[in-house]
Amino acid sequence: MSSEPDRPGPGQGGVEWVYSSTSSEQLIARYDTWSASYESEMEDNYGWSAPRVTAEVVQKYVLFEGRILDAGVGPGMVGQILDEAGYTNLDGFDFSAGMLAQARLKKVYGDLRQVELGDTLDYESNSFDAVICIGVLTLGHAPASSLDEMVRITKPGGHVIYTMRPDYRESAGFIAKESELESAGLWKLAEVTDPVQTMPKGIPDAMMQVWVFEVTG
Repeated sequence: MSSEPDRPGPGQGGVEWVYSSTSSEQLIARYDTWSASYESEMEDNYGWSAPRVTAEVVQKYVLFEGRILDAGVGPGMVGQILDEAGYTNLDGFDFSAGMLAQARLKKVYGDLRQVELGDTLDYESNSFDAVICIGVLTLGHAPASSLDEMVRITKPGGHVIYTMRPDYRESAGFIAKESELESAGLWKLAEVTDPVQTMPKGIPDAMMQVWVFEVTG
């Protein structure tokens, strides 16, 4: 039996490859394998713009000294953009050790942990001025219940900011979860951007929006 790591086949893109994972364990292993080339491939092959688009939204709601948690940090692309903009208090987590290793190389995060969205997060309640989540709430990845923990660890008056494909929100239960949290008085909608192409080179039909909720509970 081959000991070679699982890799995408000829002509198969990384995004499609990870989306085709059939278990959480396989998904993590694929991100570990992809981690070293993820950033360059996402930019060169897909024109991935979600980190920059989201960073622009973050600057509207979060002070430069605000404590920000990057949930599903990947190789730290958005953290680097925020650091360059003037943010100085960034933490993050990811379920992939390989991705965390790449994020550490950016030297912009104070604390990085290996945690999986959907699990109870190892952070105190009311700890962050903002929790941001870019490209993670998507097919085969984190469940809608992840929003519960994001709200718990965000300070009242802080913000939960995440990207999502509009065609995915309803089918994955996110609309219902968002409404549940609003009905419970835990947050309120602050902004939703217009849909934008964030992978124009590789998957031009994939539109994405940035959702901003202010935590009130």
